[in-house]
Amino acid sequence: MKTGLLGRLRSKAGEINRDLSALAIAFKRSDVPLPPKIVAAFAVGYALSPIDLIPDFIPVLGYLDDLVILPLLISLAIGMIPAKVMAECRELATGLWKDGKPKRWYYAIPIVAIWLLPIFVAAKNIFFRD
Repeated sequence: MKTGLLGRLRSKAGEINRDLSALAIAFKRSDVPLPPKIVAAFAVGYALSPIDLIPDFIPVLGYLDDLVILPLLISLAIGMIPAKVMAECRELATGLWKDGKPKRWYYAIPIVAIWLLPIFVAAKNIFFRD
């Protein structure tokens, strides 16, 4: 019984990983309308963001957003993208990660820059006051 549940959870986690990669690919495609692109970008950004709606250090509730909000965002984005396009993106996403490393790591640069900007502004305001 435990092996079956654990196996299903691992399978679901793998699907979420693949779907997030597929949403990142779909975001770059020109044949995807703007509203699904916005939802896909929000879902991928939320998944990669170190900031959660509910902090993870709060017992039980901390992981609630990862277990509920993220899958809902992914499902919403997938539902908005045409099925044929999503199937192509999923196929491309299957080969995106090789040996646990992304082939295109430089896609993380904008996300890192977005998070470094407020840190830089806050540090500037704290250390360089007039």
